[in-house]
Amino acid sequence: MTSSNPVLKDTTFQNVRELSGARMTAEGAVMKTVALLFLVICAGAYTWSQVTRGENVGPWMIAGFVGGLISCLATVFKPRWSPISAPIYALCQGLAMGGLSAIFQKMYPGIVLNAIGLTLGVLLIMLASYRLGWLRATPAFTRGVVCATAAIALFYLVTMVLRLFGMQTPMLHDGGLLSIGISLVVVCVAALNLILDFSVIEEGAAQGAPIYMEWYAAFGLVVTLLWLYVEILRLLSKLQKR
Repeated sequence: MTSSNPVLKDTTFQNVRELSGARMTAEGAVMKTVALLFLVICAGAYTWSQVTRGENVGPWMIAGFVGGLISCLATVFKPRWSPISAPIYALCQGLAMGGLSAIFQKMYPGIVLNAIGLTLGVLLIMLASYRLGWLRATPAFTRGVVCATAAIALFYLVTMVLRLFGMQTPMLHDGGLLSIGISLVVVCVAALNLILDFSVIEEGAAQGAPIYMEWYAAFGLVVTLLWLYVEILRLLSKLQKR
């Protein structure tokens, strides 16, 4: 079993087994995911309010992205820190997501509420599909999602390098059919990553991982959910351009 999410993978829980102490449960990971999402919303509400007042939130967004990256790396390399570093990550990402969402909301009124609703809807559908056994992380399924995610990451990296050299990639940003199709594919891949994350978390609970790994597992799910939200936001913005 493996996950294309670099945070949650098959070896995540194998290296943190302890002989004593409270154990991780899938239910505990879900509750901590809710707690982290609450922190994201609270921090996001602040930068959102600043944008609506006409304030410059650039420094807050930069601080959020940088702080999120640092806390993300700290969590990945030191899972024991996750009860502290995961909430810090959520707060930092909330600052960045709140500002980004408010900017999109100004350009396309109503888009943020739709994006949030679709993200939660996808989460519930994926969770129900997993619990009912409709979608399972079989070896073939896992290989397909991992390869697709790696291809997307490589594609984004190449386009970023091209932009550094002044070469634009309108197929990623305009409202054309190709651009919309690319966004649809990325959204689907992000959604399928949730199935892999659910599977890895369930395996971690079955292996008796220490309880602090609930925070780590929740952190991994939030990483996927924020990626899914941003991609849905981009997709809706492209549809608005048509």
